Amino acid sequence: MLTSRRPSSRLLPSIALLAGAVVWGLIWYPYRVIDAAGVGGVTATFITYGLAFLFGLGPLWPVLRRTRPSFWFVALALAAAGTNIGYVLGTLDGVVMRVLLLFYLSPLWTVLLSRLLLGERLSRAGAGVIALSLAGAFVMLWRPELGLPWPSGTAEWVGLGAGVCFALTNVLIRRTAHIEIEQKVMAVFLGVICMAPLIAWLRGESPLEQVAAASAETWLLLAVVAGVLLVVNLVVQYGITFISANAAIALFLFELVVAAISSWWLAGEVMGVKEWAGGAMIIAASLFSGHLEPERTDQDAGGEV
Repeated sequence: MLTSRRPSSRLLPSIALLAGAVVWGLIWYPYRVIDAAGVGGVTATFITYGLAFLFGLGPLWPVLRRTRPSFWFVALALAAAGTNIGYVLGTLDGVVMRVLLLFYLSPLWTVLLSRLLLGERLSRAGAGVIALSLAGAFVMLWRPELGLPWPSGTAEWVGLGAGVCFALTNVLIRRTAHIEIEQKVMAVFLGVICMAPLIAWLRGESPLEQVAAASAETWLLLAVVAGVLLVVNLVVQYGITFISANAAIALFLFELVVAAISSWWLAGEVMGVKEWAGGAMIIAASLFSGHLEPERTDQDAGGEV
């Protein structure tokens, strides 16, 4: 079980978030393989998160049985569903570089949401780190021939919406300090499980047909992804609980570096000087994310109301 006791330093929570960024920088590949095998994005997300929920029931049950539904629990579940389903669909259906750029505008939404829900205020140094992170993302991902970073199709709007949900999820995890980490992890899974069937119906996917046609190799890959999701969500929830929402976003931007390297290695996509320069800026922002520790308003907004 993960402890909710505040650690003596930011090192372990920061490592937890960087580990999550590494996993999410690689997760596109198995979902792409699963999609190529005939299991669509929404169905694959439903299955992997459903299996992760089942895998976690046994070891997490002593904590889960104390769960009491609340407004914040449901809000976290819905925000997480929008993040995870939107991320998968955006990267499968759209131009990946555009979708990622729009998704990682999330620091902008985090600043607004953390001020509204947590009472966090950025210092000038913190604002500089956020600016460096965003500048790195723009340098790394922007392509002049594709125009300004404004959604031009359904997949790109989905990517932008997923980024807003990502920011909201991170802020809500901080806001729900009264809910145990394991309970919040299962809220993430439940949100996806509940929303995926509706989205599959809206998209015209046929989950039952896809599941019936899936091969044993595809099911094995789905199960492996589910196990990874369970572990990484526990680790990331721990990190976000003890790192300010704005600092968490800066650390998560390291995912772009991992995604760029993995796409070069696994899919043969070549990184140029622009990508390496942007990646270096993101790494620098992550290393200096300690400056993003928030100034609090007089009344701490982190407790239950």
